[in-house]
Amino acid sequence: MRTLTFFNHAGGVMKSSLTRDVGHTLAQAGLRVLVVDLDPQANLTDWLGVSGVSREQTVYDTAATGAPLPSPVAAHGLHLIPSDVSLALAEGQMMGVVGAHLHLRQALQAVADQYDVVLIDSPPSLGQLSILGALAADHLVVPVPTRQKGMNALAGLSEAMATYRKLRPDLTVALYVPTLYDARRSHDREALAALQGMLRPLASPIPDRGAVWNDSASAGQPVGVYAPGSPVHQDVLRATAEIARAAHLNVQIPGVEA
Repeated sequence: MRTLTFFNHAGGVMKSSLTRDVGHTLAQAGLRVLVVDLDPQANLTDWLGVSGVSREQTVYDTAATGAPLPSPVAAHGLHLIPSDVSLALAEGQMMGVVGAHLHLRQALQAVADQYDVVLIDSPPSLGQLSILGALAADHLVVPVPTRQKGMNALAGLSEAMATYRKLRPDLTVALYVPTLYDARRSHDREALAALQGMLRPLASPIPDRGAVWNDSASAGQPVGVYAPGSPVHQDVLRATAEIARAAHLNVQIPGVEA
């Protein structure tokens, strides 16, 4: 089992979208996939069409006390541990518990024979839940928008990584993924060129095609269900193949050359 955490302390950079659609694509390709929503905003949960979540269905008890993971919810071929706004309260509970930041990693080890890959959607912060998600990972996947916002976040990302590696020296970034890229804008082209000079390894950029991403989120469906064969779906397939290759997942994504 391989665990990947989509990580960036900035919001609106496509962490939840990529967690949902990379997870769905890997499941369609035959892998057993668990996705974990660590964000109390619960975008990943909503965007998979799951509602009415109770605190007991979230990772609250795992984070706060080291309890086993709750039973997942099935959604679009994935297993999901959903989130709810009450998960935010776990941060206060974790602060007084020695070793709490490793609770999720330990709980995932107990289900390692049930899944091929676990994808974690990290909150847009550097708080306790973000640390929990980062330290549970074998690798981080870091979406970075080709905007000033993305460039500004890099210093904080670097500082956070240095801190996390004090506890997990083996933690690595599998791939940086440029997102929200619009080749018509000179600012985006300049930002992408800067990222290509600064970050390794770097994926090919994901174009800014907001309508389909937003509409699929509103429908509670992955892009591969909402708009199969669309340009956005092709973007998802390509991004998934690049992430799978970077994380050494043994899978072939249909429609993408190996």
